[in-house]
Amino acid sequence: MRAQVLDAVRAELGEHGYDGLTVDAVAARSGVHRATVYRRWGDVGGLLADVLDAAGDDGWQPPDTGSLAGDLAALNHEIQAAMTAEPPVMAALIAASFRSAQADAAQRRLWADRYARCEVIVDRAIGHGELPAGTRARPLLVASTAPVYHHLVLLRLPPDPALPDQAARTAALAARHGAFTDR
Repeated sequence: MRAQVLDAVRAELGEHGYDGLTVDAVAARSGVHRATVYRRWGDVGGLLADVLDAAGDDGWQPPDTGSLAGDLAALNHEIQAAMTAEPPVMAALIAASFRSAQADAAQRRLWADRYARCEVIVDRAIGHGELPAGTRARPLLVASTAPVYHHLVLLRLPPDPALPDQAARTAALAARHGAFTDR
């Protein structure tokens, strides 16, 4: 039942956006009685929060290409693909987090989880001698991925096939020179 409802939320959100998302539409699309949906999730905020929480329950692991720049580029390509997928569920969830306190809290949990999982990219690079000891993972990861989000979300431009690799190389170069250490 949960999977049916969450699939319906993603579909409705992708097709109609936050403003068109209703508990009744989710219930109808999922085939789950509306009283059950209201009882378990309460409202749209509860539905969105559960979609985001479910995303953190997956087995996703960051890429391991054998190099820092390769790992960051692969991560950026994954982000770009998710942000440009149709229907635009990821973009709609980001937008919804500005309108729902429950979705906002769930999105913060999801990002904390994703950044924690990605710390292994930096740990591997330090272990291979690609980065100085003491390199802080989160600032490096943000520096690498931010250009992709900025390009797609803030500027609302079409995907740039070269940007994921370019942003990764730039962040990796800065990191190799100590830009993300405390020294």
